[in-house]
Amino acid sequence: MAMLDPLGALTDAFTSFLFGKVETTRLPVRTSTGQAQAVYLPTAAPGLGDSGVIIGREVYSGKGYIYDPFQLYGQQLPAPHWLVLGESGNGKSALEKTYVLRQLRFRDRQVVVLDAQGEDGVGEWNLIAQELGITPIRLDPTAALNGGIRLNPLDPSITTTGQLALLRTIIEVAMGHGLDERSGFALKVAHAYVIETITDRQPVLTDIVEQLRHPEPESAEAMNVDIDDVRAWGLDVALVLDRLVDGDLRGMFDGPTTAGIDLDAPLIVFDLSHIDRNSIAMPILMAIVGVWLEHTWIRPDRKKRIFLVEEAWHIINSPFVAQLFQRLLKFGRRLGLSFVAVVHHLSDVVDGAAAREAAAILKMASTRTIYAQKADEARATGRVLGLPRWAVEIIPTLTPGIAVWDVNGNVQVVKHLITEAERPLVYTDRAMTEASAMPTDEARALQAAADAEAEARADAMARERQWRDESSETVA
Repeated sequence: MAMLDPLGALTDAFTSFLFGKVETTRLPVRTSTGQAQAVYLPTAAPGLGDSGVIIGREVYSGKGYIYDPFQLYGQQLPAPHWLVLGESGNGKSALEKTYVLRQLRFRDRQVVVLDAQGEDGVGEWNLIAQELGITPIRLDPTAALNGGIRLNPLDPSITTTGQLALLRTIIEVAMGHGLDERSGFALKVAHAYVIETITDRQPVLTDIVEQLRHPEPESAEAMNVDIDDVRAWGLDVALVLDRLVDGDLRGMFDGPTTAGIDLDAPLIVFDLSHIDRNSIAMPILMAIVGVWLEHTWIRPDRKKRIFLVEEAWHIINSPFVAQLFQRLLKFGRRLGLSFVAVVHHLSDVVDGAAAREAAAILKMASTRTIYAQKADEARATGRVLGLPRWAVEIIPTLTPGIAVWDVNGNVQVVKHLITEAERPLVYTDRAMTEASAMPTDEARALQAAADAEAEARADAMARERQWRDESSETVA
């Protein structure tokens, strides 16, 4: 039995008499990690590592946010494809441009951009292309008639199978339905005859149209049908292709591919700003560019390639073009291709004619970045993408430059940061240019105030979320 310390006992008795009984030891407390976060507020979700491209900083913790699909693939990402959503004016364009500029600092990166938006007669990516010493590939029916850029769907660099698939896709997009067996047969025999007989130059669409109008007797005899039947089967097909030869799209696809297109440049920009984005010309153009790139640009040379498409709902909203790009996305794992689709509203695609194809493409996108949306649109987006409730609630409150990032289930709120060197290349519209022309101190003060307001709002949402979680656990 331990000996009692008389002096210690006397001291404890005197202290208890003056202040009451003092407890110096406490029993251990068992709790959940969710409740413990309220005790230690600086706790933050883990990042994506420190290898790749800097995007900005995570709003709640202030940590740097780094993202690179090629670095994350196989560890945290099952696929390198990326979907960017949000209303206009919230920073989607700035994010895309800085992301591409930062990716191009790596020597093994190459980027193709389909630039569907324009200003002052040129595409939105024109300034960046000029800065890098690159001439955009401007597809313009008017300019094409005067020696502009041409892309030939029958370019010899595209395989025979790829040419026939491209011709079918063009026709199906323009007609709005699939080719029946008879029309498909007429197209097939016309294409085979043209490829077999024209060897001294590049075959062109005019040759296909001519052969559809005047099929060879051998083609009919091979299937034991009348020559007039073959001509009738190919008439609708000929009329559709004639639009590319002598209609409103003439000049862009009815001749040999323009020489000098540099497919080895680090950045390739297809300027589509002169094409009416709401016309049938846009999905036809997307189909031609997609197949042409598939057969001429994507190669097993160890390069990491990024294919960025603005106004991507034009692709996903057409079943035939969506199927083509769905096949293109499958190159991501085998040949190192990251597909980046930029869409304003998810409802544009999930409620469209190609809902099934859209669902397949969305499933391939393991990274989703969502900028500010209206509350009802945010709820619809959350249901389709499977976002957590707190993320759906915060989306309508986001300020420009701040987005919810979902990287294969790792959901964080990120503030995109832009350097002074990038700013004049990124902000190309007039409103943003006028704002950036303010005195530096004033601009920085306004930006700091906006950032502080956004962070305060985000913190309030986080506290409310924490309170709700604790309340639900208490009830349970």
